[in-house]
Amino acid sequence: MVLTNKHLSRRTLLRGLGVALALPHLDAMTPARGAKAAPPLRVGFVYVPNGIIMKEWTPAGTGADFTLSPVLEPLKAHRERMLVLSGLAQVNGRALGDGPGDHARAAASYLTGFHPRKTEGADIRNGVSVDQVAAKAIGGTTRFPSLELGLEGGGMVGNCDSGYSCAYSNSLSWSGPQTPLPPEINPRAVFERLFGDGEPMDEAARQMQARQNKSLLDFIREDAGELRRELGHGDRHKLDEYLTSVREIERRIEIAERQDLDNQREVMQEITLAKPAGVPVTFEEYSDLMFDLMVAAYQTNSTRIITLMMGREGSNRTYRSVGVPEAHHGLSHHMNAAEKIEKLARINLHHMELFTKLVDKMAAAQDGDGTLLDHTLLIYGSGLSDGNAHWHHDLPVLVMSGAKSPFRMGRHVKYASETPMNNLFLSLLDVMGVKEEALGDSTGPLPYLTDLTA
Repeated sequence: MVLTNKHLSRRTLLRGLGVALALPHLDAMTPARGAKAAPPLRVGFVYVPNGIIMKEWTPAGTGADFTLSPVLEPLKAHRERMLVLSGLAQVNGRALGDGPGDHARAAASYLTGFHPRKTEGADIRNGVSVDQVAAKAIGGTTRFPSLELGLEGGGMVGNCDSGYSCAYSNSLSWSGPQTPLPPEINPRAVFERLFGDGEPMDEAARQMQARQNKSLLDFIREDAGELRRELGHGDRHKLDEYLTSVREIERRIEIAERQDLDNQREVMQEITLAKPAGVPVTFEEYSDLMFDLMVAAYQTNSTRIITLMMGREGSNRTYRSVGVPEAHHGLSHHMNAAEKIEKLARINLHHMELFTKLVDKMAAAQDGDGTLLDHTLLIYGSGLSDGNAHWHHDLPVLVMSGAKSPFRMGRHVKYASETPMNNLFLSLLDVMGVKEEALGDSTGPLPYLTDLTA
């Protein structure tokens, strides 16, 4: 592998049998002459199900003078990198004459601002989600237009919520009115897609690799060695660190695949047991692994757009590690019982602690003239606020970014009640260079994102 005029293409891949390993940003990717190109802006959506205890979420005070709430406390080291938005709504998640089914509508409307057709059959209908609007416009610049990830399995057919198709509860991303994009929940499949030839490895190739007891990195050893000889000292160090991190992710997947799922998996409700063999035993290990795959996808510019569902909407996962053996969805119908509310707040805090690890990693990862977080907008939240009352207004919305963010961070901004959530998404598309007149029920770009007023 030879660097032309000491300039390495950003699209360089290390290749081997069934492997096409993308690289992180290296100094050698900067042209010897001319202005340095800023890293592209990425976007990520991390979704939590069943709403949030809002009194434990909403900060006291507004503007830059706000006090972190208990649920947001894990992010205290990133206070200046956070933007908390209150007052936003997805009114098309409401019944609007369709009766029960708020959980299905919450997930379906979250990124679309569209009222889904109530059906459990094949005649589903929803809007195009904001991530897919962006993917269609800019996805061609990366290996994958977008990635859809999840931490809980669920079907795409049948009735999952009061006559609504499971496709609504189990998908955030919609590339067309009848085309949900179900999240990939198998870490091995994500790993092979990112670090293989773009598709999960076929079974014959996987068995050959297993028989040879080889790591994926063994297949690109020659290409990596040739590249390493062409790089400067700093880039060699970056390359070595990156390859080590890829091997560590691969090792963790291998450990999960060797575990006895029947005897070692934590006790969960039956609906959550439909998981592939590569899923780690604990939810904490699982989320860490999938978040690491997210970071790797951004680092290698494999995609600029990722959605991740920490649970399907209406999830009945249990959280024994934080003392909550009851099913999450069941607890969300707390009927104002103090003990149930306290346990829900514990789940909300736990989710935020896990998300904070992702933020930590992105804030520490070098990316061009800053960090990965500097060049990313991460949106964290839920399609419900009060899960007991099934409220679709005053949603919990958190944006994380860094010093290079197009938005002014370090604030809590409170908007008028019923402000469309899609106004935020319209602004998000704009800063990504995607010009859209409208999205779902949007009424215009969301104000106060780039200045200190409000």
